[in-house]
Amino acid sequence: MIGAIAGDIIGSVYESHCLKTTHFSIFTTYSTFTDDSVLTVAVADCILHGKDYATTFKDYAKKYPYAGFGGMFLKWVHSDSLAPYNSYGNGSAMRVSPVGFAFDTIEEVLAEAKRSAEVTHNHLEGIKGAQAIAAAIFLARKQESRNKIKDFIEKNFGYNLHQTLEEIRPHYYFDQTCEGSVPQAIIAFLESDSFEDAVRKAISLGGDSDTIGCMTGGIAQAYYKIIPDYIIKEVKNRLDSELLEVVEQFNTKYCLS
Repeated sequence: MIGAIAGDIIGSVYESHCLKTTHFSIFTTYSTFTDDSVLTVAVADCILHGKDYATTFKDYAKKYPYAGFGGMFLKWVHSDSLAPYNSYGNGSAMRVSPVGFAFDTIEEVLAEAKRSAEVTHNHLEGIKGAQAIAAAIFLARKQESRNKIKDFIEKNFGYNLHQTLEEIRPHYYFDQTCEGSVPQAIIAFLESDSFEDAVRKAISLGGDSDTIGCMTGGIAQAYYKIIPDYIIKEVKNRLDSELLEVVEQFNTKYCLS
């Protein structure tokens, strides 16, 4: 899951900038974790300690009110209701990476991804986006080939993964929907040759860079296994002690570096 957090932090300063290039500074003075990382850690916390997703998401959002949460999510956080609000945004997919690392079968992964999504994102597209990212992480973790991952996602979720980044990049702009960002994040992984390359390619699309970086980063960690030490160091330096403690607990339990 630290790969997802790395993608979020790296992409944080480039959101909406539409870089359209892989040549950029991986970390800057202003690189920071956002709501993507906060809720990724919240999902890990739920898995580790059997917590309820809805109440835990609310707790984390209130603890980190300036992390960049979306308007609909914040309205839900500060309401008295635990009912979902039918979102199809990519918030469900950005936070799901721990699910792909923690469960042992694809059936368990898909079921848990649905549970983690539907407490807010109960729209079909919101659930589908979370399941697709979690499934890609699970298959990558099991060292399935890129072609098998691609075929599974296309067959089970209907996303078109035949476009190339070169075809997507010139016309791609900010899109916070699952349908408009999950396939692109997966394609960035499919075209990569290392963890850093995957994140650079994801962010080079422009748009919702932290979230696309987060989704791609989770898959890339699962597939490549190794994240450069300097990236791990920078990520840990930018997380506060409470978030980092959950990350370390999760990494220890599920044997992740």
